[in-house]
Amino acid sequence: MSDLVDELLAGKHGALARVITKIENRSPGYREVVSALHEHTGHAEVIGVTGSPGAGKSTLVDKVAARLRDDGHTVGVIAIDPSSPYSGGAVLGDRIRMASNAGDMDVFFRSMSARGSLGGLSTATTDAVTALDAFGKDYVIVETVGAGQNEVDIVRTADTVAVLVPPGSGDDVQMLKAGILEIGDVFVVNKADLEGADRTVQQLREMLQGRSTAGHHGVSGTEMAEVTGTPTEKGAPDETEAWEPPIVETVANRGEGVGAFLAALEDHGEYLDRTGGREQQARDRFAAAIRTLLREDANRLLAAELDRQGGIESAVDTVMARETDPYTVVDEILAPLRACLDEE
Repeated sequence: MSDLVDELLAGKHGALARVITKIENRSPGYREVVSALHEHTGHAEVIGVTGSPGAGKSTLVDKVAARLRDDGHTVGVIAIDPSSPYSGGAVLGDRIRMASNAGDMDVFFRSMSARGSLGGLSTATTDAVTALDAFGKDYVIVETVGAGQNEVDIVRTADTVAVLVPPGSGDDVQMLKAGILEIGDVFVVNKADLEGADRTVQQLREMLQGRSTAGHHGVSGTEMAEVTGTPTEKGAPDETEAWEPPIVETVANRGEGVGAFLAALEDHGEYLDRTGGREQQARDRFAAAIRTLLREDANRLLAAELDRQGGIESAVDTVMARETDPYTVVDEILAPLRACLDEE
């Protein structure tokens, strides 16, 4: 395991691929690998790209990666695909659709399965971002499946979130009101050469005028706590300077507007640095990660204790027979854990 970490830190792409595979499969030792990589992170700019299916996310990400490479940057791309209901694996194969950078070893593409996680992002994806950051990638782009309101999960992973909207689709613009509107730092009307693009831009502009723009990703510290499940802590960004999300028009398949899109991303990065928002983002991310891991590990421990006490069916039988009740069952399962914590 130590050799694998050393090879990744030495810049060997084969080691990076093996680490991400280990992370995605949750293979034995993956936690130790991610833990060892943590101290080497905090340098990559993480960009989230989301939006409705068919908006052209993969095409835009491909062109953005190519432009970043032209500017001398290294890039990692994680494309979150819908999970196969049979294997749990990715089914769309975004790497096939991103051909501009084929053969460039400094652009690392990886399709990963959403594995049923809300927002199309799993803990494995966050760990994969850690691996790419530790590897030394200057930019890490996470493209999500575009599942709607639950895409707020991307807030926990990305420094800047770009939301793509195809033109002439009133339903897609209205969908943004369900929640995804609040997490966008940059809005992109892709396929801007098609009829209806101007109307879509105007609709977005009108919707954004009524949105609160204070704080991280356009939400205040209190609202951010509701999104991530974490309390507002010290180091909150300076809310005297609000971020006004720009609307960028692109024609990704021709590479048009890519420069303006990158400029908008850079502007938001500078805003985060200037206002202290980047530090607060990191605090929110780590708090959310700790809470998520606690829930996952505690659930496994409690499931094992439930099995030791006869399993869920046995517990249900006693409740059905009115010999006990759900609250008492839970109290009995938690009793050993409470006893251990009290002793500590």
